[in-house]
Amino acid sequence: MALYHRLCLALALAVILTGPTAQAARLKLATLSPDGSAWMERMREGAAEVAAKTGGRVQLKYYPGGVMGNDDAVLRKMRIGQLQGGTVMAGSLSEIYPDIEIYSLPMKFRSLPEVDHVRKTMDPLLLDALSQKGLIAFGIAEGGFAYILSQKPIRNLADLRQRKMWIPDDDPNVLEGVKAFELKPIPLAVSDVLAGLQTGLIDTVTTSPIGAVALQWHTRVNYLLDVPFMYIYALLVADQKAFLRLPSEDQTVVREVLTRMFADIDRRNREDNIKAMTALRHQGIEFITPSPEALAELRNHSDKVPRRLVAAGRFSPRLVEVLDNHLNAFRRR
Repeated sequence: MALYHRLCLALALAVILTGPTAQAARLKLATLSPDGSAWMERMREGAAEVAAKTGGRVQLKYYPGGVMGNDDAVLRKMRIGQLQGGTVMAGSLSEIYPDIEIYSLPMKFRSLPEVDHVRKTMDPLLLDALSQKGLIAFGIAEGGFAYILSQKPIRNLADLRQRKMWIPDDDPNVLEGVKAFELKPIPLAVSDVLAGLQTGLIDTVTTSPIGAVALQWHTRVNYLLDVPFMYIYALLVADQKAFLRLPSEDQTVVREVLTRMFADIDRRNREDNIKAMTALRHQGIEFITPSPEALAELRNHSDKVPRRLVAAGRFSPRLVEVLDNHLNAFRRR
């Protein structure tokens, strides 16, 4: 496999140096992933493969490390043609297609096998719906289960209501969801969370293990409530108009390569989350298992969230029903 990737890179370089690059279409894609990360290594392999298989007619130009701004900035630059695509969190697409966050309903999933069962059927539905909104999506990459991490122990809902809990400042679905738990959250940009933990502005965050380690939030918390609170994920999207300007045969190549590439990243993230969870334990973070009564109370309030989002016009009642049917069928089996 490594030899294959080196051959792709060599062929892509040869095409770029000798081929008719004046005719090449360049797709500029932004990502928060830092240069040199495993994500970027795999994405650059994908770019080399696209260049090789299209004879240099299509070139992917990456802007890693958030140099193009946060997700909202990336989507804005896509609308004006400064970028053609990027990797963004599902929540950033909620204003375009609110149902894209259906997997992030709090405490909806209880295990990764449940996630796999649902995604096998529902991923294509979500990606097809995005195409109706003008975005080509090449797949969903798992961010993993998000857990509640805090500076003081949280064992039940009463404890949680006493905490200064962070939520993203640009996600109306999350804001509507926390109202069901009767919390008073503090919205902040992701870039401000570490400083918020350091200064005491906030004392509680909800994130995946890999996110906690990558963003260094794990250095400012002491406890983890050992219940999957929500499932988070990112998508690789491109502006539909820009994509459809490619010749049809090149569209096929780009779609096949990027879909396979993002599926690889999806699998890799699951492995990295397992390692990150171990790292949190080694860091000395205490894992708290709630009592059956406390867990039941949390689930009772989480069950209110879909109803609130449907009533607010944020989620389709039919899609929520489809999700519940898949989960119920899996649990009966």
